[in-house]
Amino acid sequence: MGLWKRSQYHTSGQTMDIGGIYPPIATPFARNEQVDFQKLEENLLKYAKIPFRGLVVQGSNGEYPYLTSEERVEVVRRVRQSLPKDKLLMAGSGCESSMGTVLLSERMAKSGADVVLVVTPCFYRGRMDSRALIHHYTQVADACPVPVVLYSVPGNTGLDLPVEAILTLSQHPNIVGLKDSGGDITRIALIIHKTRKEDFQVLAGSAGFLLAAYSVGAVGGVCALANILGQQVCQLQQLCLAGQWEEARDLQYRLIEPNTAVTRQFGIAALKQAMEWFGYHGGECRSPLQPLSEAESQQLHLHFSSNGWL
Repeated sequence: MGLWKRSQYHTSGQTMDIGGIYPPIATPFARNEQVDFQKLEENLLKYAKIPFRGLVVQGSNGEYPYLTSEERVEVVRRVRQSLPKDKLLMAGSGCESSMGTVLLSERMAKSGADVVLVVTPCFYRGRMDSRALIHHYTQVADACPVPVVLYSVPGNTGLDLPVEAILTLSQHPNIVGLKDSGGDITRIALIIHKTRKEDFQVLAGSAGFLLAAYSVGAVGGVCALANILGQQVCQLQQLCLAGQWEEARDLQYRLIEPNTAVTRQFGIAALKQAMEWFGYHGGECRSPLQPLSEAESQQLHLHFSSNGWL
């Protein structure tokens, strides 16, 4: 690991600062399940008014497993056209194979991604130990023309990126951070503590534990709920950074149930439904994902209304 030279990747000697709040944007689909780029553009215009650090495009909430590689790249290209230059575009480029991830990462960079977010390969999860994952991410980071952020999302993959692998990979000069969606604050704190001598940043993967993550040294969050309550998630960030922990705690409490509803409980269909209530275009999900039932929709509404958001 000591053979890596940071200047090879960042000639300024500065690692990219990824701190801040990012919504992992949804991909609106029309009724025929084609990407609705007009509605996507309208969402982007609204997000431009919120103090996000940038956008995550083709993350889990973008339904990336259901898009072709051509669609994934085209969505990134369209977002880059609309996104102000001072906003970071973090593009999900993870594939099951290392070769596929390298190729897609290169295409994402050419289409305007500032940084790529690489989810753990998981189909053969029984063999995805630290040795395999270190090899995978090293291949990707060595070849990638833009910085790489590791992505651990065990709720979807059934695989936690091992801490020992993260500590090794944090030394790579083209790996700038980690998005951890597992919600284990002890684990997140340990990673931050053990990588404090590296140019390595940790992003919370959910608004539900954003305050807790900031309290142990995270630099921001990629939060599904920010698609809906973007101003409020950014406000929570600002309160944490200002050390206004009592106000931050009160706001965090009110975000927990809505966040759980649009993630673990009901998933992307709920995220898209709630976006419609708040004036955004959620659109259809792509099959086999189904819309919420009437009972689920009512329960979702209650999670927002009982916390004062509707």
